[in-house]
Amino acid sequence: MATLPAYAELHCRSNFSFLTGASSPEELVDRAAALRYAALAVTDECSLSGVVHAYEQATERALQLIVGAEMRLEAGVGGVPMRLVALATTRRGYGNLSQWITLARRRAQKGHYDARAADLEGRAPTSPHLAGLPDCLVLLLPTAGPVPLGVTAQGSAGGATGTTGG
Repeated sequence: MATLPAYAELHCRSNFSFLTGASSPEELVDRAAALRYAALAVTDECSLSGVVHAYEQATERALQLIVGAEMRLEAGVGGVPMRLVALATTRRGYGNLSQWITLARRRAQKGHYDARAADLEGRAPTSPHLAGLPDCLVLLLPTAGPVPLGVTAQGSAGGATGTTGG
């Protein structure tokens, strides 16, 4: 019987993403280990709280834990709302992601956040070093509807076709 290639889940919300995540971080780690995942990214919305709880369990289960967060940008590229998953690749990336979350939370009322595309373009007055979110891998989550022109153009520059698959 052929062996399956290694698999890592790169977008997973825990119950720290209120009203959208159901399982505790520990349960997610246990399930990922049972399924023999190579790694699991805990990516709660604008929060790193689930990562703290997942870390000890992942260490016990010898599962690689990837630190990340899902962020919603109300006015993304071309003014179109978008969702991103940011995965820290180094300690510096973890620090940058933490700073971006703090910046977004400080702009909004308690329980909400205001993440902006300008933050990632280096236009946040207090955090110009966040330009490009250094030491993080940023994944664009697909949305229903047309892909914003700026995203399509950026993908084309990198060698992608720029089509939406439809």
